[in-house]
Amino acid sequence: MGFLTCGIDYDMIGRVGNHVGRKVKGRNVLSMRPSKSNKPPTQLQLDQRDKMRVVVQWLRRLNGVINEGFKDYDAAMSQMNAAVSLNLKEAVTAVAPFDIDYPKVALSKGKLDTPPQDPAIDTVTAAKLDYSWLMNTGATNAKGTDKVNFVVYNKVKDKFVILRAGAVRSALAYSLQLPANFSGDHVQCYISFVSADGKLVSDSYFVGDHIVV
Repeated sequence: MGFLTCGIDYDMIGRVGNHVGRKVKGRNVLSMRPSKSNKPPTQLQLDQRDKMRVVVQWLRRLNGVINEGFKDYDAAMSQMNAAVSLNLKEAVTAVAPFDIDYPKVALSKGKLDTPPQDPAIDTVTAAKLDYSWLMNTGATNAKGTDKVNFVVYNKVKDKFVILRAGAVRSALAYSLQLPANFSGDHVQCYISFVSADGKLVSDSYFVGDHIVV
């Protein structure tokens, strides 16, 4: 059932017949429900469904990171839909059983400058990842007050460690604490930057596959 929130000329939320109304980033969107097909799905369609399931299940636990990182990526889509669409195209392995292609994952897409050289990680301390990065110089929109976000994924445990605004860019380093039971496991590591006022975000950066000591 659909609802007119403020009269016949205003928002429609829900379903009326074959029409579905919703709000996306403050805009009213009215679309048609897809028609049902009696044809069995092709292998290509089945593969696409499997890829979609893999991406959605992985990204949905990063909702806060995605909402911030994709807020300006596509005005016509929600942040999560935009992230799913991009990562479905770019960050899924090509052969079944499908999995996330971790180095190609995008957790943030924006115009804030990333560091001039690749960020790095040292793993010399038990259950910690020692991140480091360089400061931008010259013509750049990067500032020392930019906030730094960290995301780490442990496939063996199927667990994320997420720390938003864990450091500022001018710190040039941060030691991220991990659960003690991550020791000996491979982890996939990401970093991204957000301006102090939250208006600008950088592209996320894959800092590598590391073994936790």
